Amino acid sequence: MTIKGSCCCGGVRFELFEPPAMLGVCHCSRCRKAGSEAYVYVRAEAFRWLAGRDLLTRYRPKPPHRFTRTFCKRCGASLGDPESGRILAIAANCLDDDPGIRTTFHEYLPDKPAWEDEPR
Repeated sequence: MTIKGSCCCGGVRFELFEPPAMLGVCHCSRCRKAGSEAYVYVRAEAFRWLAGRDLLTRYRPKPPHRFTRTFCKRCGASLGDPESGRILAIAANCLDDDPGIRTTFHEYLPDKPAWEDEPR
């Protein structure tokens, strides 16, 4: 099974070689402001860059926050944290194919804005 992914302009492309282990939705303000709330989690060995690594830029937050965010320099698409270690958090909005998994958890529900529908 191969799941392809890309940014809005198509300059950054990647693929996953196995289905994600989880799909989670984070409702914190940082994830909303980064342009992505849903993430799939995959083993680093199951991820491969196809194109566009030179188009990546990263935002490293100040402590106590720890998650780096990666974006395409050209179109600004949020890619999650695809170089974070053994388990990668990939922004689900960048997947071009169905990952074959549905939401398995929600986090930071108390931070959910009033305009956002309740998770099912």
